[in-house]
Amino acid sequence: LPKAKSELYCSEARTHGSERAMDLGLAEDHFSRPVGSLVACDVEHLEQAIEECKRLILELPEHSERQKDTVVKLIHLRLKLQELKEPEEEEPNLRVLLEHRFSKEKSKSVKQTCDKCSAIIWGLIQTWYTCTGCYYRCHSKCMNLINKPCVRSKVSHQSEYQLSICPEIGLDRQDYRCAECRTPVSLRGVPSEARQCDYTGQYYCSTCHWNDTAIVPARVIHNWEFEPRKVCRSSMRYLALMMSRPVLKLKEINPLLFNFVEELVEIRKLRQDVLLMKPYFITCKEAMEARLLFQLHERQHFVENDDMYSLLDLIEVASGRLSCSLTEIHTTFAKHIKLDCERCQAKGFVCELCKEGDILYPFDSHTSVCHDCSAVFHRDCYYDNSTTCPRCARMSERKQDDPPDVKDVFT
Repeated sequence: LPKAKSELYCSEARTHGSERAMDLGLAEDHFSRPVGSLVACDVEHLEQAIEECKRLILELPEHSERQKDTVVKLIHLRLKLQELKEPEEEEPNLRVLLEHRFSKEKSKSVKQTCDKCSAIIWGLIQTWYTCTGCYYRCHSKCMNLINKPCVRSKVSHQSEYQLSICPEIGLDRQDYRCAECRTPVSLRGVPSEARQCDYTGQYYCSTCHWNDTAIVPARVIHNWEFEPRKVCRSSMRYLALMMSRPVLKLKEINPLLFNFVEELVEIRKLRQDVLLMKPYFITCKEAMEARLLFQLHERQHFVENDDMYSLLDLIEVASGRLSCSLTEIHTTFAKHIKLDCERCQAKGFVCELCKEGDILYPFDSHTSVCHDCSAVFHRDCYYDNSTTCPRCARMSERKQDDPPDVKDVFT
């Protein structure tokens, strides 16, 4: 009997010890930040609790709820142990580095990846920052290792694309090193795999090139190709920030594109009509109050010129979305000028050559406009090379009949 009691006591002691070890590691009191000489003691107890968790995971039935809960507890214990071993001081909310403006993140549950070390950011225990300009994310402990300047500064200082298709210079010209961080790379993957960026044509290591894909402007301009290609991280951010910037002058870069892409010709005509409608709106009180031109606020360049395009414009031309939206806006503008507003209607023209037909407007498809005086005629009545503009003739006669200016007499 004494022997049985002794065995029972030992069994209870082991069970109690196991529960005590689990409680020791899981109770919130033991997660508080240690002070002074208590650091080693708390770390030691957490390590014991971790070992006990690992033993229980092996003993519990596979795929059971208790085993899953124990695995989750083991993860939390390891994270807390890492926090105790690497205590961090209170981090500032804003940090400026290499033109990055890093803002301290408050989200704890979103899973992110550090752009510097490529490791997962554990928001529950790790402090991390995001650049408000280029959205570069990194651990607080990795910030002093960053050597890449903010891409937004490059966009501000160099708002133009590389327009050669994958301008490769060769890995030997790069001295077999990453074009960005200068890590040794090779095509065989030893010591690190060399990955080519389709935008720059250069080779990068796996830390600087994550096999992200993006639409490359040079392939769009020269081949009207929109298949996403593999690009490095910095190119991906640069292309994303440049996406809506109107920096592509197609008639200078590749004017033949208009001969092969009918949708571009249609968009150019709609944009030219919008520019002809603009003078009506900026002198019309009703149009200003209705903010009609604000319908193009996302594409401000459409009310400034007809030859500059952004990469986003070309993508939406290919998909057909831009044609639909711009045609709808064109219809709204024309309806205001020709039907809804009496002031705008009064600014129409009567064809002075045939003096017949309806009121004409410069954006009508069946009209021609004099380049000198902007008078509007039927296209069948007026030809730029063979017909004299009556309005220009009147203005010329009026200048001849006017007496010379006094200043002209004495000069």
